[in-house]
Amino acid sequence: MSVVTSVITPAIKSKSCCFMSLLHYPPLMTASYSCFRARSSLSCCNSHADDDMSALFQILPCDLRDTLLCDPSQDQLVEVILDLGCLPQAHYIDDSGRRYLRNTEVSMEEIQYVLKEIGQVGKDNRAGIEGTLHRISAIRNRKGEVIGLTCRVGRARGQIDMVRDLLDFGESILFVGRPGVGKTTVVREISRVLSDELHKRVVIVDTSNEIGGDGDIPHPAIGGARRLQVPDPSMQHQVMIEAVENHMPEVIIIDEIGTESEVHACRTIAERGVMLIGTAHGEQLENIIKNPTLSDLIGGVVTVTLSDQEAQIRNCSKSVLERKAPSPFPFLIEINERDYWIVHRTERSVDALLRGKKPLVEVRRRTQQLQVVIERWRTKA
Repeated sequence: MSVVTSVITPAIKSKSCCFMSLLHYPPLMTASYSCFRARSSLSCCNSHADDDMSALFQILPCDLRDTLLCDPSQDQLVEVILDLGCLPQAHYIDDSGRRYLRNTEVSMEEIQYVLKEIGQVGKDNRAGIEGTLHRISAIRNRKGEVIGLTCRVGRARGQIDMVRDLLDFGESILFVGRPGVGKTTVVREISRVLSDELHKRVVIVDTSNEIGGDGDIPHPAIGGARRLQVPDPSMQHQVMIEAVENHMPEVIIIDEIGTESEVHACRTIAERGVMLIGTAHGEQLENIIKNPTLSDLIGGVVTVTLSDQEAQIRNCSKSVLERKAPSPFPFLIEINERDYWIVHRTERSVDALLRGKKPLVEVRRRTQQLQVVIERWRTKA
C-alpha cells in the first residue's frame, strides 16, 4: 500500500482541490494520510476560566463543593450525580471513570438546596445556570417531586480542529454519537467559527439553552451567532422553520434531532439552500439507517423490487432496500470517542451499506501530541 504523509493547516484555502479529494475516492489500493497540529491548546484542553467550573460548584452542597474545588482532575469532569438516598458521584472523561465524593447518602434537603440555587426546572426537566453552559437535569418520582439531579458540565471549547477544514465546503453536517461524547460542545464551537471566522449568518435553535447557555444573553462561546430559544421542546420544529422564514440565516444549528417533525423540518430547510449543522443520538450510521424516525436524515430507506435481469446482475434477491431521496446532510460524522471520529460521505456510505458492502470512510484521530491525523479513504472496520 502506498502511503502519502503531508502536513495541512486547519483552514484550507483551495476549495476546489479539497472538494475533489472528498468527492472522488482515490484508488482502492492507496491510502492517504495527513496531519496538522492544533492551533491552540484551548481547542482540545479546556481552561477552567472558559468552562466556569466554580459557578457549577457553587450550587452544590458545601462539602461536595470543597471536594471538587480541590480536585486536580476537574478539567476532566463530565457530571456530578445527586440521587436521593445514594452516594454522590462524579463522572470523568479519563480512565478514572466514576468516583464517590463522600460516604454518606444524598438527602432531600440537599436536593432542595440545589433546586433553589438554579431556579425553575422546565417541562423537559432541564435547567441551567445563567451566564454559563452547565446543564442541570432532574429525575422525578410519580408525584412529580425531584429526587435526583444530573449536574452536567458545559464546555466552552471542544474539538473544532477535528472538523475545521470541512466547514470551508459550506455543506451540511450531521454528528452522530452516544450521549456524553461531546456533540453539543462541537456544534457550539462550530457556531463560533462559522459566524466569526467564516462570517456566516448563523442562527442556533436552542431547545434547552444548552448550546448558548441559560439566560437571555447567550454565552460568548457561540461568537456572533444568534440564538432562538424554544418555549417548549415540542415546538422545536416550528422554531426551526421560523428561523429560516424570519431571520435569513445562511446556517442553522440544531441539537438533538429526535422527532419526525424535526426531521421533516431539516429536509425543508436543506431544500431552501440553508446549511445545517445538527446532532442525533446513535453510535454509527447504521443506527440512523435502521431508525424509522431518523432515517430521512440520511435520505430515507425504501423497499424496491428488481427485475429478474437486475437481480441477476447484482447477485441478490428481487426485493432490496435502497435510499429513497438525497440526504439533507452530505456529511455524517460518527464521534466514537472524543479523539476518534469517522467521516462519511452520507449518500455513498448509505448506498454501500444497503448493498451489503463496507463503505469507504475518512478516519480522524487526535494523537497525544495534539495532532489531528486524517486517513482517507479506507474501508470501515
